[in-house]
Amino acid sequence: MKQTVQSFFKRFPDDETCLVHLFESRFGQGHECPKCKRSAKWYRIKAERAYSCQWCGNHLHPTVGTPFAKSRTSLQLWFFAIFLFVKSRNGVSAKELERQLGVTYKTAWRMGHEIRKHMAAVDGNGPLGGLGKIVQIDETFVGGYKKGAKGGKDKAIVMGMIEEDGNVMTHVVKDRKRLTLYPIIKENLLEGTEIHTDELPAYNRLAYDRDYKYKSVDHSAKQYVGPEGESTNSVEGFFMHLKRTIKGTHIWVSQKHLSKYAGETEFIYNRRKRPETMLPELLTVFPQRS
Repeated sequence: MKQTVQSFFKRFPDDETCLVHLFESRFGQGHECPKCKRSAKWYRIKAERAYSCQWCGNHLHPTVGTPFAKSRTSLQLWFFAIFLFVKSRNGVSAKELERQLGVTYKTAWRMGHEIRKHMAAVDGNGPLGGLGKIVQIDETFVGGYKKGAKGGKDKAIVMGMIEEDGNVMTHVVKDRKRLTLYPIIKENLLEGTEIHTDELPAYNRLAYDRDYKYKSVDHSAKQYVGPEGESTNSVEGFFMHLKRTIKGTHIWVSQKHLSKYAGETEFIYNRRKRPETMLPELLTVFPQRS
């Protein structure tokens, strides 16, 4: 069914419906009570966001371990905020959440960051590549230059790795040196991967790594596609989308929170061929929170 504002409010007309959805998605009737270890029927406790075990009376709180825990904002508003995120092409600003939800800017700002963290957690960090797979790797600078500075000074650096016709993975890194980038590649790319990069010297060691097949393009020589089809065009395209989201919607983001915005863009990009799954995933999958 097409996801519209009308269909959203028909599905989640009030807080009670949202809480029931969380309970059924995460636990359901028959869930083993963590206290008495018995399969139980759970009864709704009207005075709080909780259910009670039929055997020992132990309370189960469906919002614990979710972005909504310890929040006094209504669950329906939280769910609608997530709906706005998955329906937006270029992100949702705190001011937009403030206007749409009728909450304070402080509340909207916190909600936005919790949702971005949730999107990154649901997306996960599974390895990329493998035998017969191609992964493009590149980095980009995000942020403003310091007056008089050269290169990327005072900019944040995002490293991106994208499997051709597959998923993307990002890491905010401190520099573009081999000792920083190479371990990330080894940790996240499977053996047998064919790796494409630009001419950055930090990647030279890949040519001697027997776990991978390595090719590079020389952008300084205005080469954008190599003789064997090697390129970094896909990962550069992803970076354009990330920067468009930041500049067009948020104007500026701090280095402290950049990874959250990259994680949001990552989540949406990785579901570009199945956008209808984004909302159900975010409202039913709740990875363990740190």
